[in-house]
Amino acid sequence: MKTYKQPASTVTPGIALNLLKHGNFRFLNNIGTNRDLLELMRETSNDQKPFAAILSCMDSRTSAELIFDQGFGDIFSIRVAGNAISGNILGSLEYATAVAGAKLIVVLGHTNCGAIKGACDHVAMGNLTPLLEKIKPAVNKEDSISAERNGDNPRFVNAVAKLHAKHSVLEILEGSPIIRDLVESGRVGIIPAMYDIATGKVHFFDQEAVLPGIVENYEKQLA
Repeated sequence: MKTYKQPASTVTPGIALNLLKHGNFRFLNNIGTNRDLLELMRETSNDQKPFAAILSCMDSRTSAELIFDQGFGDIFSIRVAGNAISGNILGSLEYATAVAGAKLIVVLGHTNCGAIKGACDHVAMGNLTPLLEKIKPAVNKEDSISAERNGDNPRFVNAVAKLHAKHSVLEILEGSPIIRDLVESGRVGIIPAMYDIATGKVHFFDQEAVLPGIVENYEKQLA
């Protein structure tokens, strides 16, 4: 059985968010849904209607399907080092929402992130260099920690990761008129979140969610 047993047309951004919150609760309490994965594979072989798209880091400890207790056909999982925004990522999110009908985008940062550490330490290495440059705005904007502003300071790294997740939401809205229109019309929501790799807990930033009708308010918060 799929995680959400009602018709896909009944999913709203709020329902999608609650499904993910409940899934993380199950993960934290080791009470994951009992699924017949082979049956799900057959059920979804000709069609898919994921209710959410998760943009997360490629870190081996941050599999969205596991930490949100989701199965085949439930979510789009888009993974790249440091959950950095690019044209390819925006295109993937546009497909997930405008074409496939996902109702929620989650930008999921995580603690102890290697890509964030690299950006904090100004690492330059081949094609990694321009990717880390996409994280630099959060490094520069983080102003709550004045000492040891480098990758060896977990407090600084995690503060930058949190700010980067929030800033990425704004980048999505600014970089994709398609997604922005979906949000403004009430069909899609976006929310930043942080996954704690030590506890398994996903912290959703509900007060900073970009849910239908509050796009301008979010821009003012990050100005």
